[in-house]
Amino acid sequence: MKVVSFYRFTDIDDPKRLRGRLKTLCERAGLLGTVLVANEGVNGTLAGTTDAVQSIFDWLHDALSLAEPLEGRWTEADEAPFRRMRVKVKKEIVTLGRPDIRPDRKTGKHVGVDEWNALISDPETLVIDTRNQYEFEVGTFRNAVDPQTDSFREFPDYAEKLCETDRNRPLAMFCTGGIRCEKATALMLELGFSNVYHLQGGILKYLEDVPDDKNLWEGECFVFDTRVAVDRDRAEGGYVQCHACRRPLSSAEMESPAYREGVSCPKCIDTLEEERAERLEERRKQVALASERGEKHIGAHLD
Repeated sequence: MKVVSFYRFTDIDDPKRLRGRLKTLCERAGLLGTVLVANEGVNGTLAGTTDAVQSIFDWLHDALSLAEPLEGRWTEADEAPFRRMRVKVKKEIVTLGRPDIRPDRKTGKHVGVDEWNALISDPETLVIDTRNQYEFEVGTFRNAVDPQTDSFREFPDYAEKLCETDRNRPLAMFCTGGIRCEKATALMLELGFSNVYHLQGGILKYLEDVPDDKNLWEGECFVFDTRVAVDRDRAEGGYVQCHACRRPLSSAEMESPAYREGVSCPKCIDTLEEERAERLEERRKQVALASERGEKHIGAHLD
């Protein structure tokens, strides 16, 4: 089946009404996944047949009166990565904590691969990774700055401090799939920056399109699925994810005495509460017992 991630910033007057109609149509089409709906637009991932997903894209195009066709990042899967179809109404489709920032009205300039490489190779350009710190640690673009945020909601504080020192520099901003950097560039324009650019389609689109001899990406790219991270060829990388704190772990970190599979890692061992550690240890034992019986522990799927 196809798994498709998509988003579109656009005015939605009645998100609750759209939510009800969209959920009904997705269920009738046999789709699984999650879609977020807000006044600022839609953001989601759907799993199903090509025709089913495209039928929803066509419906959204008409229902939202979009000027251009709705597009997504298409991948394939042997089985559905979701158990049900959910459509949720939110204040924001990507949580910056600033629902007043509307990228459909004002955002940075989209930049393709060739122009992007030239832009971030210019020493005058400030290259900003709008992702979280644990994503930055796995890999990033050459010369990129880490805002050291643990969530996107913290980015406005970083942006306001930057405004005091680097307002006149050109900004090149990026994220995994494009949605965070598109909203971040809108914030930067609101704060008074004038030359603001963001990578069209995000890192994954860049890795898909750029030839290896022109690739300026360093390391791997953290992804929010079972692969944890992908390499330059978008194949599964060398990281695993800590079950306790959800941080990506390298092979060296897994050698640490603080790493207990399914329980703890060097990044969370000092903050992990004893009661939670005991619950995770019990879960680990149950998963191991189920594996020995040739069964799949239901908790492993639900986490």
